[in-house]
Amino acid sequence: MMLSPAELKPLAYDFYSSQSQNISTALASVFCLISVYGIYKLLQVGKRDPRMPPGPPTKPILGNLHQIPSTGLFKQFREWAKEYGPVFSLKLGTGNVIVLCEREAVHSLLDKKSNIYSDRPDFYVGRLLTEGDHIGLEHADRVWREKRKVVSHNFSPKMLDEKHYVVQEAEAVLLLNDLVDDPSNFIKHVRRYTSSVACILVYGQRGETYENFWGHAVYEVMEKWSEAMEPGSSPPADVYGIFKMIPAPLAKWKRRALDAHNEMDSAWIKARKIIDRRRATGERRDCIADHLMDEYEKKGSPFTDHGFNNLLGELVEGGADTTASHITTLILAFALYPEVQKKARAEIDRLCGVDRAPTFSDFDQLPYVNAIVKEGMRWRPTSPTALPHKVVQDDYYKGMLIPKGSTIYLATWAIHHSENVYHDEDEFNPDRYLGYTKLADHYAGSPDWERRDHYGYGAGRRICPGIHMAERSQWRIAAKLLWAFEISPAIDPATKKPIPIDSHDYSPGIAQFPNPFKVEIKPRSALHVAKIKEEKTRALEFLQRFN
Repeated sequence: MMLSPAELKPLAYDFYSSQSQNISTALASVFCLISVYGIYKLLQVGKRDPRMPPGPPTKPILGNLHQIPSTGLFKQFREWAKEYGPVFSLKLGTGNVIVLCEREAVHSLLDKKSNIYSDRPDFYVGRLLTEGDHIGLEHADRVWREKRKVVSHNFSPKMLDEKHYVVQEAEAVLLLNDLVDDPSNFIKHVRRYTSSVACILVYGQRGETYENFWGHAVYEVMEKWSEAMEPGSSPPADVYGIFKMIPAPLAKWKRRALDAHNEMDSAWIKARKIIDRRRATGERRDCIADHLMDEYEKKGSPFTDHGFNNLLGELVEGGADTTASHITTLILAFALYPEVQKKARAEIDRLCGVDRAPTFSDFDQLPYVNAIVKEGMRWRPTSPTALPHKVVQDDYYKGMLIPKGSTIYLATWAIHHSENVYHDEDEFNPDRYLGYTKLADHYAGSPDWERRDHYGYGAGRRICPGIHMAERSQWRIAAKLLWAFEISPAIDPATKKPIPIDSHDYSPGIAQFPNPFKVEIKPRSALHVAKIKEEKTRALEFLQRFN
């Protein structure tokens, strides 16, 4: 029997209504499944792959972000190493961090596999600060290799020992004179020395006083740079991109990075303008800037103008700030450990007497001075976490997965203060290095990782390219200070007792410096003073060309 259209209409309606309900139910089910899966995947963010090195328990999405201190991460690394082992991992959202707190791991990964461990992770804060133009932060690309080549050539042992040493020796003479005349401002004098040496070699310009631009500008740059770049002091914007969207007025960490950027650009643009004005008069000086600019005018520059300005500034940063920190650390140590001074002077006096101050040519005959420099680098490393590396492919260490793209930290301070390696690790004891008769680059390049002296210059292909200049400056000044002065804690005029010195009181930041402390620096004798004064005129005559 045929149904009429009127009779079919309600049946069709019921059919389509039923189908619509089925589709809606199916769509709702699919949506629920997608939502559940999405929530599940979201909750996996921050979770550690069980194949990775162990580490602190994680929380969904955050990983270990909530456990990262805003300052002092280097000390937390050691505590985690005690609990989870010398190679452990952290999770920051989707990002992986591997922390190396043992010498064998550093050698096996950063040294032996440097071809895959020499890149840098992305640094949003670093890009704000440098516009991507900085040898310390750049990826391992062509520009980075060009910059390394410039540094390696100009600060090679040959250049330092055959040419640059005359600048270092002359400025060292003036440092000793400054300490005789005005010992209370020893930190300023040390800083002026390292900055002036670096600025002469790089720009051909001398810092006659600390107040002179060439005597202090680098420290204003580095103070802000170090604070902005300290691990933990800024949110991980490269992992959680939403942080990049926060306006600077609402983000102190972003304002701090931009302020550091302005300070850096202002200093190195000013330095370049001074050199350009000098060159415009036809005057050329025997310095890195003039040699490079002459070369690039002929064949073209491999760098942008901003990149070149920063390169010259980076050479000063590397040659001045960390070296000044280490020399100041040695002064602090000398005041706290008079027996070290006594032992060193016995060695120095046998060789030099009062007739002359030691020079770097005496290196082989003063092994205890070398041990002192190494112990200073171990005891209070300037860069306690170093700048991190990035691995560019999956790798394994002792069966543990190190995923591609992981950030790799060389935990310098934690390694240097390992109770398993160093007895009384917080004591300044140069005797640890008796028998270590070579400079740091020798041990860094040796396959005998158990004889590595320290990690103050980093490791692998990212090892500090200024290692040769820095160590020679430290050795030279340590030897001269010990020859010329007796250093002791200052005496409180009210109590007549020594003013305490806190050997852990350092500025926060990725590159640390001892906070101001008081010591007495007294010449050992009138004969020492006479010799120091005698050499001053000749040093000033030589340095006059760089004023």
